[in-house]
Amino acid sequence: MGSVGETHIMSKKSDTAPLSFVEKVGYGLGDMASNFYMGFFGIFLLYYYTDVWGIHPGHAAFMFLITKIIDAISDPAMGLISDRTNTRWGKYRPYLIWAAIPYALLGYLLFLGPDLSAHGRIVYAYVTYSLVMLAYTAINVPYSALLAVIHPLTEERTKATQYRFVFASLGSLVVGATTKPLVEWLGQGNEVTGFRLTIILFAILSVLLFAITFATTKERIKPPKHDSSIRDDFGVLLKNVSWIVLAITGILIVVGLVGRIASTAFYTKYYMVSGDEKSLWWMDRTSLIITCGFVGQMFGALLTPTFLKFVDKHKLMILMALLHAVLLAAGYFLSPDQYILTLLLYSAGISTFGVMITLLFAMYTDCAQYGEWMSGKNSAGLTISASMFSLKTGSAIGSAIPAAILATFGFVANEVQTDASIQGIRLMFHVVPAVFYLLAGLLMLAYQIDRETLKKIESDLRERRANLKRRDNRVSGKPLATP
Repeated sequence: MGSVGETHIMSKKSDTAPLSFVEKVGYGLGDMASNFYMGFFGIFLLYYYTDVWGIHPGHAAFMFLITKIIDAISDPAMGLISDRTNTRWGKYRPYLIWAAIPYALLGYLLFLGPDLSAHGRIVYAYVTYSLVMLAYTAINVPYSALLAVIHPLTEERTKATQYRFVFASLGSLVVGATTKPLVEWLGQGNEVTGFRLTIILFAILSVLLFAITFATTKERIKPPKHDSSIRDDFGVLLKNVSWIVLAITGILIVVGLVGRIASTAFYTKYYMVSGDEKSLWWMDRTSLIITCGFVGQMFGALLTPTFLKFVDKHKLMILMALLHAVLLAAGYFLSPDQYILTLLLYSAGISTFGVMITLLFAMYTDCAQYGEWMSGKNSAGLTISASMFSLKTGSAIGSAIPAAILATFGFVANEVQTDASIQGIRLMFHVVPAVFYLLAGLLMLAYQIDRETLKKIESDLRERRANLKRRDNRVSGKPLATP
């Protein structure tokens, strides 16, 4: 019979064995499922509301912002709930199954497009958008928190994050490349019908992919039963300066991204005066520029581990944010006929976002580990709920800002635009996102968790968890060694 020390060594080796290719792909598919919706919303929802369903851009802008009051409550609430969930499938994985069907159905209702009065459409938009964001919270806060318990080593969590955002980029790429052709084909000239039928396809795919993620992933870190108060959990979180910096940075970079993506259809349609003519295969100019951008994002995610061999995460985040701001500012000076150069600058900029978003979620799990190291309590769900809040808040503000700019500069849908309206479209496509990326880069200077600190945290937590396991085995009377 082996000794206690031998058992402990075997356990440590098992816990720290590299993640399999299947598990990394399985985890990544969960964010592809998410981006079949969030990518769809980010690219097309503002256009659908204003140019297809006939909602005034000012009303859309206010709706995107006011509904974030719900998220301010629901995101941390879902984090607290998932932290306190205990099932034979783990804390976080069960929600990938429980919330998938409501998530799919509510996305469909968002694009149902019923024939209502102008006031009725606004009310319907408020209700359906709020509900689908609640469903997104219910499935994506646990999905993101799963990353914190999928492996004890930051290198393996970074690899899982890389796969996550490669597949997230693929999901957004599929949405960007196929939505307009699908809407045209399925709608047969009726865009409302086209959007309604297209979202059904993405809803079915999302449910299937979440089921695969559930089946292929594992929660390796088994925190002790969560018995601290909600007040204590928030107290630990608010002492974590790096988490606060990261949460605000997340909002800023997502505002910049979504603001630009939501502006793309307006920029190509009204500034470049592009119609529905095909530029490459089945894609018009709008679809092509969005698609190339997400190809760039995918390459950014793929290259992130290579960059991290030379520089710490927070320093790489600063570099990418400032580079993206420069690329955005340069694009402002391009003329309407410089489509290829616009395409190249756009793709290069989104590739830096691919690096930043991969870093962002890996760093959230680092912050969760730091919080456990300080307090002795694992609150990954609450800590990482900030990632969902930053994504949704950034997405809402990123959609609201272009809508507000359109309303301010006198935009009228499907008409020849004034010089003032064109200037507004140029500002919202280039200058405004550049400001947000510049602010994000400067803010990251205050981030405190570096590579050496992480090594100490991981070492201390492994020893602490091993001691707790040995203590629990003694209390329960379980054998301390294996035959």
